[in-house]
Amino acid sequence: MDRLTVPYKPRYPAVHKTLETHRFVVLVAHRRFGKTVLVINHLLKQALLCDKPRGSFAYVGPLRNQAKVVAWDYLKHYSAFIPGRTVNESELCITIPSNGGGSRIRVFGADNPDALRGLYFDGVILDEVAQMKPEVWEEVIRPALSDRHGWAVFIGTPKGMNLFSALYYKAMELQSAEDPDWAALCFPVTETNALPAEEVERIRNEQAENIFRQEYLCDFNASSEDILIPMGLATEAQHRHLVPGSYEHMPLIMGVDVARFGDDASVITFRRGVYCEEQLAMRNLSTMELAGRIAELYRKRKPNAVFVDGIGVGAGVVDRLKELGIPVIDAQAGARALHPEKYVNRRAEMWVAMRDWLKTGTIPPDPVLMADLTTLTYSYNSSGALVLEKKEDAKERLQRSPDRADSLALTFYAPVFSDAGNAPRVADMTYDPLAW
Repeated sequence: MDRLTVPYKPRYPAVHKTLETHRFVVLVAHRRFGKTVLVINHLLKQALLCDKPRGSFAYVGPLRNQAKVVAWDYLKHYSAFIPGRTVNESELCITIPSNGGGSRIRVFGADNPDALRGLYFDGVILDEVAQMKPEVWEEVIRPALSDRHGWAVFIGTPKGMNLFSALYYKAMELQSAEDPDWAALCFPVTETNALPAEEVERIRNEQAENIFRQEYLCDFNASSEDILIPMGLATEAQHRHLVPGSYEHMPLIMGVDVARFGDDASVITFRRGVYCEEQLAMRNLSTMELAGRIAELYRKRKPNAVFVDGIGVGAGVVDRLKELGIPVIDAQAGARALHPEKYVNRRAEMWVAMRDWLKTGTIPPDPVLMADLTTLTYSYNSSGALVLEKKEDAKERLQRSPDRADSLALTFYAPVFSDAGNAPRVADMTYDPLAW
């Protein structure tokens, strides 16, 4: 194919690179980010470069009429420069030459999944996925990509917990596990220059806080009033810069969340005062292997305290560490809270301590940790004590487990102090998370 000049200048070149190097990409972005123009041009490029005969591509919106209004004019505009391109208005179909002899790009609506059945696709864009039923992807489009190893890009803005949030969290988990097929991208308005700063501030002042968090900060939990840790608090902690030398004198604490289920990860966290280091997530380790890794890190780092989730399979890890002479503390989430009048158990207490710590602490730029932190809900029992959503219930609701946040929370299991030159000690005393 001859060289073509494209009437499009990418605003986000790194996004295009990700789209071109992964089979499944979930792109979460704020309003007015430019998602549709970006993916339409990605779709056109892939259709032109397709080397398979009778290339087949699709743009799918929640409703056919909506998809036509949003994408059809862009598709015609950006394909107009291609010699030999033909347009079928009634079928919302564009045919263009390609390396394989020709490709078709069609516009569909998820409201009529039967129109997609029986087709094959080399690539599909799914726009505003939050408004689609899960079966559209799982039962119709995903099988249609199998024959020719097709790709899919999911784009949209959060609208609570639904297919889009499930795909995003799945993509984050698989990306974290170094799965080469999946990638997750998230662009809140604070991370782009798509809108002038004064306009963003104006929107923030005009809209309800939960709407702004959802539409512009890409917070999947914005519509929930019972989320323990708001997205804004976690975001501030992620972007906070600490003064060098301001935390080296603070005790080093190690928290270990042990995987309970096959697809969960065992996560090790080191926190020194207000600074949380990059976490270490491991899958498919036996209790003996995990204990050996913890012991190795303990001897190397010499933390002032080691808190290990001793529930279920974690009990075996705790027992083995004790056999190895590691002064591990069996962290029982259901144990009595240090302040039982405020918290129903120790897990609720340490999560609230972590929330308060985020006001001054800093966390690594990890999207999985960010999502974990801003996931759990809370309530109060009849005595007025705070009750945190159970890990098992959260996993059933979200189809994932907040392992990384639980690992960081374990570093707040009990106050930890250290004396210069003396042995570390753990003190079960006044609960003051900001002093740890």
